[in-house]
Amino acid sequence: MTAPEAPRRRRFPLQLGDTQPTLRRLVGPGPVGGEHLPAVQARGRAPAALSSAPVSAPPSAPTSAPLPGVPPATAVPAGVPAGVDPAQPPAASAVITSAPVARPPLRRSGLPPWPEAIAEGATARLRMVERLRQAGCADEDVLRAMGHVARHHFIDAALAPQAYEDTSLPIGLGQTISKPSVVARMLALLRARPEGSDLGRVLEIGTGCGYQAAVLVLLARQVYSVERLRGLYDRARENLAPTRPSHLRLVYGDGRLGHGPNAPYDGIIAAAGGQELPGAWLEQLAPGGRLVAPVHDARLGGQVLLVVDRRADGSYVEQRHEPVRFVPLESGISDHGTP
Repeated sequence: MTAPEAPRRRRFPLQLGDTQPTLRRLVGPGPVGGEHLPAVQARGRAPAALSSAPVSAPPSAPTSAPLPGVPPATAVPAGVPAGVDPAQPPAASAVITSAPVARPPLRRSGLPPWPEAIAEGATARLRMVERLRQAGCADEDVLRAMGHVARHHFIDAALAPQAYEDTSLPIGLGQTISKPSVVARMLALLRARPEGSDLGRVLEIGTGCGYQAAVLVLLARQVYSVERLRGLYDRARENLAPTRPSHLRLVYGDGRLGHGPNAPYDGIIAAAGGQELPGAWLEQLAPGGRLVAPVHDARLGGQVLLVVDRRADGSYVEQRHEPVRFVPLESGISDHGTP
């Protein structure tokens, strides 16, 4: 692992550093992927900006009270069959009977459940959550939010049996729904900002089918999600319609421009990566805010997860994490095509 360089303050546009990180393994095949390796490099200017928030191993999860209406993220009993069809209600033997662990409530604990969210696919979701926990995700609020959202509602019915596997799946127009492990990783990074995990206003670049937006509304007080492809924008509206909360707004527009009317944002998260971060995203990041996005690393020859924190004095501190693979970040909007 390459030791982090001394932090330096930056003004946008940001550029990745010149030092090649030493990686144990490169990203595997697939439209979205990447090993969850430890952080390989951190850059910026302000002293001690990164030392106060190490990015290697996440801290142990706190204990807290169960979220009303949300199944607790507990392990599934050993007697539950390994193969569970997410499109079918779980058998009576698969009901979770262990006592819930007390954890802090999510910011939007009053959200109504998804249609049949408690029964349909619940066991498969809890298995997915447990796998994410065992893989190293220690943010229990992220895990519980992902355990609450029915991922199979956001993909084609023919792909439902794969909904809770750790794999990306096609959603039409050359786009994909990200792997659950990548979604969990990016959301955990977004919440691990120096100002604390409480997210007020969050901007998502690339709505896609709407799955990540559905998870975000359980973690933030206000979410704006921008999609440039009309076909996916319409599909996300349809997918989110059953429980469309008042604090989620979908925007049809050019994601490279962010969404200025409601800036600044406590968090910005992107589902597509370019050669560098658009300046508009950095301008729209509030002091104390954090941005998480894939970006091209010329030395590595692929994408890495980049985390950018904006300080109170307007400077930016960046951290580079593991390699990933996302669809390219494109400009403009498109009214053509349907998923």
